[in-house]
Amino acid sequence: MASFNDTTIENFRANAGVLGGHWEGKTTLLLHTLGRKSGKEYVIPLVAAPYGDSHIVCGSAGGAPEDPQWVANLEAFDGPVTVELGRDTLQADSRVVRPGRDDDWDRVYGVWRAYWPDAAEYEKKTDRKFPVVVITTR
Repeated sequence: MASFNDTTIENFRANAGVLGGHWEGKTTLLLHTLGRKSGKEYVIPLVAAPYGDSHIVCGSAGGAPEDPQWVANLEAFDGPVTVELGRDTLQADSRVVRPGRDDDWDRVYGVWRAYWPDAAEYEKKTDRKFPVVVITTR
């Protein structure tokens, strides 16, 4: 049986990045990361709030108590990442923005929070403040 992410990835690719259901009307992207320990490639579907010429994705993990592993994977590697956006597979730069470390966290997180209505529910599940990632395609 396919996992939720596998099914979402399949639907994303079959429909040129357009998803229905709960994600309908929202931009999504597929983020490719390398595992910092395993070296294995992972593909993660994420809600992506438009942000000028970039997109913002969030390491909320649905309100889990810890950051998702893909955030640490991004922080462990320098250089571009691969994203699928619509029909295109692109190279992109990524910048992890963390609360308490980066002065623009409130602004950047606020953009994502306003874009994704489930954010308020995720916040209720944990005391953790979520890292956000600015993805800028090349």
